[in-house]
This record gives sequence, C-alpha cells and structure tokens, in this order.
Amino acid sequence: MLRQGGFAELLLVLLGLKVPAALGCPTDCVCYPSPMTVSCQAHNFLTIPEGIPEDSERIFLQNNQITLLLRGHFSPSMVTLWIYSNNITFIDPNTFDGFINLEELDLGDNRYLRALAADTFQGLVKLHALYLYKCGLSSLPSGIFGGLHNLQYLYLQDNHIEFLQDDIFVDLVNLSHLFLHGNKLWSLHQNTFRGLINLDRLLIHQNQLQWIHRRAFHDLRRLTTLFLFNNSLSELQGDCLAHLGALEFLRLNGNPWSCDCKARSLWEWLHRFRGSSSSVICESPEQMHGKDLKVLRAEDFRNCSGSESLHQMKTHTFSTADRGASKSHHPHHSSKEKGKERGAENSLHSNQPAGSRPGYRKPGKNCTSHKSRNRTSKPVSLGPRKNGQEVLDYVPDYQHKYSFGAMPTLSPKRKGKCTRRTSIRPPSGVQQAAGCPGLRASLLVFMVVLAAVIR
Repeated sequence: MLRQGGFAELLLVLLGLKVPAALGCPTDCVCYPSPMTVSCQAHNFLTIPEGIPEDSERIFLQNNQITLLLRGHFSPSMVTLWIYSNNITFIDPNTFDGFINLEELDLGDNRYLRALAADTFQGLVKLHALYLYKCGLSSLPSGIFGGLHNLQYLYLQDNHIEFLQDDIFVDLVNLSHLFLHGNKLWSLHQNTFRGLINLDRLLIHQNQLQWIHRRAFHDLRRLTTLFLFNNSLSELQGDCLAHLGALEFLRLNGNPWSCDCKARSLWEWLHRFRGSSSSVICESPEQMHGKDLKVLRAEDFRNCSGSESLHQMKTHTFSTADRGASKSHHPHHSSKEKGKERGAENSLHSNQPAGSRPGYRKPGKNCTSHKSRNRTSKPVSLGPRKNGQEVLDYVPDYQHKYSFGAMPTLSPKRKGKCTRRTSIRPPSGVQQAAGCPGLRASLLVFMVVLAAVIR
C-alpha cells in the first residue's frame, strides 16, 4: 500500500523527473535530474547534508540552521547555491576554490557571518549575482571582489558597513546593480566607485552620509538611478552630479539640507536636470526652513559670490590610509568636523589605465534592463509627477526573498537598439527541474487516466 502522495512520487521517479534516495539523493531532500537539482530547504539541518551528488548544479539549502561552510562541502560543477537564512558564522576561504561554473551565490540573511576573508570569492569567473544582505558585515576586506568581471548584481544592503576602501569595486566592470542601503556609511570618497563604468542603479539611502567627494561618481556615466534619501547630508555640490549624464531618477529627500550659498551649485544643477527628482527640503538657514530648494529663485542667492561653497572648496580629501583616524569622526558629528582636510588629494586615476584592466569593456549604450529578476509586483512609478506628490520611499520587504530588486522605477525610453544583458531568472526548484509547462500538463493527464484504470 503506497503512502499518501506516494503514487505521484513513484510516477515522477518512473518518468525520470525525480531521483530516488537510493540512487544518491540526501535523506530528507528532493532531487531532480537534468540538470541535477538538490532541494533541502527548511529541514533544520545543522550541517551540509551528506550525499549531495557530485554532478549537482543547483543546490537549495535556505531556511536551515547551518553554521559552517568548508572546503569539500560542494562540487565545482555547482552553478547555483541558495543558502540564505541560516546561521552561518564562518566560511572557509577555500570553500569555492575552483568553482568556475558558479553563477549565482546567495549567502544573505546570515546575521552572524560578520566577516569574510579577502579571497572567499576568488576565481568565481562566471559569478553574476552575489547576495550578502543582512549578514552583520561591518567591513569589506580589500580585494574581496577582485576578478569578478562578470558580476552584474551585488546585494550588500542592511549590514553595518561604515567605510568602503578605495577601489573596492574596481574589477566589477560589468556590475549593473549595487545595493548599499541600510548600512552605516558616513562618507563617499573620490575612488569609492571607480571602475563601475556600467553601473545602472546605485542605492545608498538610509545610511549616515554626511559628506560626498565632488568626484565620487566620476565613473558612473551610465547610472540611471541614484537613491541618497534618508542620510545626513547638509550639502552636495552640483559638480558631484555633473558626471551622471544618463541619470533619470534621483532621490535626495530626508536630508538636513542647508540652503544658503553652499546650495547654489546644487540648485543650478537641479534646474538643468531633466529627469525625475524628489523634493530637497531646506533645514537651514531659518528663513529657508521648510522650503524646497528646487523652487527657490535666483534672487535667493543674489548675495552669493560664487556657486561653490567654501566648505566644499576645501575638497575634503580622505584616503584609505586615513581610516584609522575615522574613529574620531562619529556619525553624529557635524559635517564641518568631517570636512577638515586630511592629507593630499587622491590622484584621479591610478597609473594603470582603465582600458588595460582585465575584463575591461569599453562602455557603450546602456542596455541594462529595469525589470529586476526578483520583482513580484508592479512597481510604483518614479517618473515625472504632475500632481507634485512625493514618491514613496523604497523599503525592501523581507517577507519574501524576491522583493529586494523591486524598485519604484519605470523602464526608461532609450534610443537605438542594443543587446540586452543576460537576465537572471531564479530557478524555482521543482518547476524548472520538471521541464516545460506542456510536459507537466501531459503528466497530469497521464496520472488521471492511470488512476482511473487502477480503480
């Protein structure tokens, strides 16, 4: 007598759509061939289950209690690994050594991970999606993203990162989406984002930003979406945004803006900007409090001698070597304290030209799709608002893994034709392993007929 559901399970085995445990599927897991898929999620595993077939390409281990990732746990044939929402505290730097086929790695929501070795992801030449959200990370070691020339999506949101070293992303020449919101960043330096020549979306909202170097975005010429809302910015030079020739969506609200002469260059840039931008509400001086910088008139700046502020003219030069002194720059200190000069200004580029870096591609048309692979619902528009209403803040919904990419944006209209980037579609375990919809329909009809015959 077959147990309940056993008939359908047996039928899947007979049709070659499921691998029986006796032939190499770990206990309490479900396996599907072609390509080999192992599904072991939500079984309270404390360690990586034994018996995962060496030819497994997709491994799903999310929502368990796994604490360690060590060398030998997986085979280099792996293409996709989901191991989010576990209790991982340590990843052996050699865990993914030789995994040249790995394309998607989700380590997110492992709150006690806290630190990663610099060579953890070394050699993952095909990796195009890396999830490190909600991992308790307070810093990123230099070189951690080295060699990841095919990476397109990098999720670092909701950690405790206070500082980004110069050139930390310099090898990510094909990165299109960078999520840094919900951290503790208080400054962006001249070479923080150097090398991100194909970046399309940059989300840095809900940090503690007080200062941004005027050339912090100098390589981001294809950026279309920039979120800086809910930080501690009191000023931002217009020159800082002048490099963003493709920008379409800008969010600056939720900052304590100073609308005196220091704001003139930003005001001028906003008047030239033809994309969609949020309100920029003035915090000071007193006579400007509550006003929107965007609607001020030229007469409001008639007593200003120039468009640059004295505060920004000092060019706040911080280098990576100055990080040791940053302890004295608490996030709650004033921007003037943060703005004192610290050493000579960094060179605009290193001695090695960008075109000579491995993996470098000459920037062309921006073909990044605005349809996130994770979007589950129709997004709110960030387009021009005729009624003047404020756009709702983007807040990720952690109730579902695939809401991280859901952003309030519209697909921009682009001139000309170009080849789209390879989209990242999440495998759905059983569905993709079972094959096309027509096969599943035929299987259902076959099961109904067979059940009628048995009766």
